[in-house]
Amino acid sequence: MDKKTVSRDGTAIAYERIGAGPPVVLVGGAMTTGDGLLPLAAQLAHRFGAVAYDRRGRGSSGDTTPFSVAREVEDLAALIDAVGGSAALYGHSSGGALVLRAAASGLPVTQVALYEPPFALDPSGAEERAAYTGRLTELLAEGRHDDAVELFMALTGAPPEMIEGARSSPMWPGMRAIAPTLAYDDAAMGDGLVPADRLASLSVPVLTIAGGASAEWMREAARAVADAAREGTYRTLDGQNHMVDPVVLAPLLTEFFAV
Repeated sequence: MDKKTVSRDGTAIAYERIGAGPPVVLVGGAMTTGDGLLPLAAQLAHRFGAVAYDRRGRGSSGDTTPFSVAREVEDLAALIDAVGGSAALYGHSSGGALVLRAAASGLPVTQVALYEPPFALDPSGAEERAAYTGRLTELLAEGRHDDAVELFMALTGAPPEMIEGARSSPMWPGMRAIAPTLAYDDAAMGDGLVPADRLASLSVPVLTIAGGASAEWMREAARAVADAAREGTYRTLDGQNHMVDPVVLAPLLTEFFAV
């Protein structure tokens, strides 16, 4: 990330803009930094000024305690101001929950696109989220960052052998370093259910996307989000899963944001 802006509470937020067109800010989900969105930014740069950034507590961005979701919304406000005063927003996974909060807060957002926001559709999903929140809070309070990452991976459905493999991989130190920000994504998700009231309040077009090879509940959640929005559209990308290929995703986003 080669540029920085300053959020309302003084936190430095690092970002990179590729392209010179209308701004589109890309918001990553849990356990990601802005670097992970640079390939998508590059695919969008022929038509837009695509902005990838390190959410607070990650990569080259700073952090300021105490945390609240409002601070991350203020980070997006600072970014939007820095890149032109208004922007479209794209959120991947739990980054989509933050995008919805930002758009509903009244920021100058023109369009919202979300890829597989991991909302639950029934109370049992909310109960699972509450149990996760409680355990995550305990682990982070005790400084058990490795265990916090394992807990998150288990929540996403990763089998034990995959988690064990990740722990011994070169990427693990980086994951452990940003483990405290798991609480930030968890806070953005709220009770974990589709935020119908927030979606109904949005006056901008909302596109939700899911991969055809993803779990059925992810497709159902994305469709439910679109159905709850005033101007919602749902699309499926055949053959894709939660780790969507930027080359496949970019044309759909380009079509949506270009309107």
